Amino acid sequence: MKNFKTLLTLSVLVTSLSSMAAGRDYISIVGSSTVYPFATVVAERFGKSTNFKTPKIEATGTGGGMKLFCKGVNVDTADITNASRRIKASEFEMCQKNGVKDIVEVLIGYDGIVVANAIKSHTFALTRKDLFLALAKEVPTSKDGELVANPNKKWSDIRKDLPNVNIEVLGPPPTSGTRDAFVEMAMEGGCKKFDWIKATKKSNKAKYKSICHTIREDGIYIEAGENDNLIIQKLQKTPDALGIFGFSFLDQNADVVKGATIDGAAPEFETIAGGSYPISRPLYFYVKKAHVGKIPGMSELLKEFTSEKAMGEEGYLTDKGLIPLDVDKFKTVQDAVKNLKPLSL
Repeated sequence: MKNFKTLLTLSVLVTSLSSMAAGRDYISIVGSSTVYPFATVVAERFGKSTNFKTPKIEATGTGGGMKLFCKGVNVDTADITNASRRIKASEFEMCQKNGVKDIVEVLIGYDGIVVANAIKSHTFALTRKDLFLALAKEVPTSKDGELVANPNKKWSDIRKDLPNVNIEVLGPPPTSGTRDAFVEMAMEGGCKKFDWIKATKKSNKAKYKSICHTIREDGIYIEAGENDNLIIQKLQKTPDALGIFGFSFLDQNADVVKGATIDGAAPEFETIAGGSYPISRPLYFYVKKAHVGKIPGMSELLKEFTSEKAMGEEGYLTDKGLIPLDVDKFKTVQDAVKNLKPLSL
């Protein structure tokens, strides 16, 4: 019976793969809204410079993209998913369970997460501790071990030298990799400034994560969707509000929004590349190896995306705000793509 089930699974897989080329003549990409602008530039150049169709790209958010990518190996599923964080073990297992066995991980570069507002509004100099105290569901009191519902309504409630305006932050939803990264690096980074909370990480990891990662739900943090351009538009209409999004969107809209300094570092190309800006993260895309050679143009698109002219130090993606890899990491990525090396967690 076991051998029969294995043969049946293989038969379905072969049938699905053999019908791909006839069923779809373009590459399907889903995933991160942060990686979306970079993938779009590559896709457009690829469509214009080759005989293949321009890939279709949807900004579904990193988490949403993983669900679509991991549905299976067939013409109705995405070939590539963009991600503004690394794939989670649970997502990798979901892929494996659904027959997406060989996944190629492609690190494309780095990005900073910025906290920005309208250029004509207040100038913010924030710390990660400030961000935690502004956005956490519960915050510590002066007594160690005691938490209360977040009472902070204005930035000046946190520090007297911060603007005396209401805390209003437009940010990504739970499906977003940007939100995952912001919570892990900014919120947790500030949370750990309280020694007694930091100590709970060893004794009660679930409690520690609940304190540090849970964003308040009283309307001060506003889930603004996956479209970062919409956040920028809203910031111009609500000058006291702050928005959370990737550095590339700040870089491309520097005439209308400005980024807050975080722990004394400004969100700039040099500070993110040099590591002094504290909220920065790697960007990826993931490739379904079984679709390479079956969906037209897959190999050629991978070659274009990981080329020196695209991802290199002087590549056209740096013009869009991508922080490039160093020479050694870039070579490692190119080799992994060339050999379609499957990811192993």
